[in-house]
Amino acid sequence: MTATPPTTPTIVLVGHGMVGQRFLEALAERGLTRTHRVVVLCEEPRPAYDRVQLTSYFSGRTPEDLSMTDMAFIEEHGVELRVGDPAETVDRESRKVTARSGLVVGYDVLVLATGSYPFVPPVPGKDAEGCFVYRTIEDLLAIEAYARTRATTGAVVGGGLLGLEAAGALKGLGLTSHIVEFAPRLMPVQVDAGGGAALLRTIEGMGLSVHTGVGTQEIVVDEASGAVTGMKLSDGSELATDLVVFSAGVRPRDQLARDCGLTVGERGGISVDERCRTVTDPHVFAIGECALAADGRVYGLVAPGYEQAETAAATIAAEDSDQLTFTGADLSTKLKLLGVDVASFGDAHGTTEDCLDVVYSDSRAGLYKKLVVGRDGTLLGGILVGDAEAYGTLRAFTGSVPPVSPESLVLPAGAGAPVQLGPSALPDDAVICSCHNVTKGTIRGAVTEHSCTTVPEVKKCTRAGTGCGSCVKVLGQLVTAELEASGVEVDKGLCGCFAQTREELYEIVGALRITSYRELLDRHGRDGARGGEGCEVCKPAVGSIIASLAPSIGASGYVLEGEQAALQDTNDHFLANLQRNGSYSVVPRIPGGEIAPEKLIVIGEVARDFGLYTKITGGQRIDMFGARVEQLPLIWARLVDAGFESGHAYGKSLRTVKSCVGQTWCRYGVQDSVRMAIDLELRYRGLRSPHKLKSAVSGCARECAEAQSKDFGVIATSNGWNLYVGGNGGATPRHADLLAQDLSDAELVRLIDRFLMFYIRTADKLERTSTWLERIPGGLDHVRDVVVHDSLGICDELESLMSAHVAHYRDEWAETIDDPEKLARFVSFVNAPDTPDPVVGFVPERDQMKPDLPLLDIGLRRPSQDDLLEGSTRR
Repeated sequence: MTATPPTTPTIVLVGHGMVGQRFLEALAERGLTRTHRVVVLCEEPRPAYDRVQLTSYFSGRTPEDLSMTDMAFIEEHGVELRVGDPAETVDRESRKVTARSGLVVGYDVLVLATGSYPFVPPVPGKDAEGCFVYRTIEDLLAIEAYARTRATTGAVVGGGLLGLEAAGALKGLGLTSHIVEFAPRLMPVQVDAGGGAALLRTIEGMGLSVHTGVGTQEIVVDEASGAVTGMKLSDGSELATDLVVFSAGVRPRDQLARDCGLTVGERGGISVDERCRTVTDPHVFAIGECALAADGRVYGLVAPGYEQAETAAATIAAEDSDQLTFTGADLSTKLKLLGVDVASFGDAHGTTEDCLDVVYSDSRAGLYKKLVVGRDGTLLGGILVGDAEAYGTLRAFTGSVPPVSPESLVLPAGAGAPVQLGPSALPDDAVICSCHNVTKGTIRGAVTEHSCTTVPEVKKCTRAGTGCGSCVKVLGQLVTAELEASGVEVDKGLCGCFAQTREELYEIVGALRITSYRELLDRHGRDGARGGEGCEVCKPAVGSIIASLAPSIGASGYVLEGEQAALQDTNDHFLANLQRNGSYSVVPRIPGGEIAPEKLIVIGEVARDFGLYTKITGGQRIDMFGARVEQLPLIWARLVDAGFESGHAYGKSLRTVKSCVGQTWCRYGVQDSVRMAIDLELRYRGLRSPHKLKSAVSGCARECAEAQSKDFGVIATSNGWNLYVGGNGGATPRHADLLAQDLSDAELVRLIDRFLMFYIRTADKLERTSTWLERIPGGLDHVRDVVVHDSLGICDELESLMSAHVAHYRDEWAETIDDPEKLARFVSFVNAPDTPDPVVGFVPERDQMKPDLPLLDIGLRRPSQDDLLEGSTRR
């Protein structure tokens, strides 16, 4: 094919990743898409997607969910996007690019955004079947397919950012996972020895095996199949594995530049000046991970790439400003790896001369916080592991003297009453969003000058919060603070239907004994919402309030009773957890993790008879996956007959009370933790709350039950029990705080009753105890005053509410299988519940150890209503 003669100036972009897409947006913002022809040659078979969130694919997000490309934008601006058609050669003399398809495009400006490629160590066996890299969606799809069909153990070579994410992905796929890191600690670039130790302890606690200070010497390959069977390490040990993921760093993708004679750095990277123009050719630019910046660095983070994209677009548009040069970038990062917050900012490793460290470390909780400060008190940088809540504020103060002492910024809640710096403490020139270099002043201007009143509006106006997302919380605080400072009344209502907060609605429901969502909406909803249908925000929130208050207001506690059924989310609708493949999981309650052999046998028989995949959960229960809707009552009937009840794994309610074996078996135990765990779980089972609740009881200070990562946790002492509250081992890990110590059994139960009911009464919708404890005015001290010292005089009421719950508890599974009307909802096709015609059914694809999506089969009859009733007969 011949080159297309440019009738208008032509910009050719080679590569369409995150940085490439940002470059296109920067061109459009400057009007260049109207004056230039823009051609994009993309190697991958799909447009730009969020590579930072790549691992979220294994949490249920689809490739479409990860897309960063608005095709309407592409069409509106006339961008000629060619996916799966990379540039293969560049003729700089004639200014032409030839694509793999044979297309030849002439250019006035060429922008290389080819990114990087994974480095694979040159070890024997690296190309064997079962070896992968972790870089693209296609890589993830290949890993997933292999893991689900041919692997039980996986090993990741590299303990950096992507390495830990890859290990987490393998674990999520059901594989026994190992991490092999040549450096003496995990994430050696981002964290120091202390941070690495905290991270190591937390990750090993998740069941992953970590091997640091060793390298990979050889990939062991089966001669017959050509597939991986193991790894030989540099310390002489061997590791059995049938899948290997290489994540040992990346290298600039600069081969295209080398081939056309552009200057590259000694260690790779296309050499560019401060305007991101290549030092060899003024018509060629390089941005992102393929570029060697003027300061001699190749930046592997998205934020510097975005800055380079802006700089290149501004240069092409002939904008003349010293501010539109790229001379270096902030390398601060905040990530969540395997559910653990890890952040570093500024001079994290303390390389500044004569600097000092302020360190807080709690190895039991996996917490490590270090601030690097100058002799004059200037905050130079820091490292946060396990709790990066203060990252946004701390990073914004870097380079200045904070208004409070450094130690007050790293101590956790309850350990010296740390000072919480709000948005008002930040200067206007503080950078809030490092991805797009957005300052506090710009955000304030969006509110005061551009009339933005919500975070989404500010995002659209300033681009803040649209990159990695680590600044969104601070962004929300700034928007609220600025609105309030401007005299604007901030709507704190639950949603568009209710002007009241969840706490206020709780009080209304309780005081007026309202048992119907419809009545609450019609009497107390906003004017436009009354008589309407409500929304997906307030329905489950009000449903939870009514369920938690049911005994005291005279409502039915059964969540599928009448109107209540319409208020529940997907899981509550069928009293089971909806899974990724459309089937459901069944989790019977096993209080304290204690179970008799006869009950274990029943679970095994049920799983065998219904073809369910079983897994022991982190909460000491057994989860059975793969049940169809119409099978649920049949499964429950057999479990209830054996003495089981619902474990409420589907509800915003108490999940489990985990325990160690305690003094009965353990030589270190000082109290009977199993008995206490069982008592607590049976007391609080079925308690509906704003969010799920988890608990644990440890029989001694060695903390084998991990009680301090729970919403309420109990640790035995020689004098009784210590009660910890507000912990969370989930999306935002938080160490629980000590509420009271050396409690008797009765004192412990009484305080937990009060704590839980006070939380249910005052928390916001979908707010975990950890977030609630940090948000509620006065924090832990206020909660202690209320539930221990009865400062509000409401403890009798709180205890009464809990007593009513305990007295009126009923098992939802048993209630369902005993009621033909309730059973009617458990059919796949409600318009033909008794049809015996052949329908699509499920059969297991493979064995118990490798769960997967089911195959389709024809010829299975759906159980009729009579089948369900017959299977549910228990008396």
